Amino acid sequence: MSLVFIDLAVERKSGLAICLAKSGRLIIKLDGPVPTGSFVFDEKGRKIAKVAELIGPVRSPYASAIPLSKKAKRAVGKRVYFEVRRA
Repeated sequence: MSLVFIDLAVERKSGLAICLAKSGRLIIKLDGPVPTGSFVFDEKGRKIAKVAELIGPVRSPYASAIPLSKKAKRAVGKRVYFEVRRA
């Protein structure tokens, strides 16, 4: 028997990786606001980018994320995930 611990101080959010900009940043359409500095994970839970800034209107935000690996290019067109720590 194994025990699974759930960290209640972590909220998981998602978004859609739209494109890789000419600057090299990953542009993500967010489902809701995410703090800058949050890490971006692919569907397998691999850390692929870090949110540098939020852009666009508050009701429909986008994130500009700095890729941490070449795997970020593979995420374009797919769902990506964030872990947001609650205070």
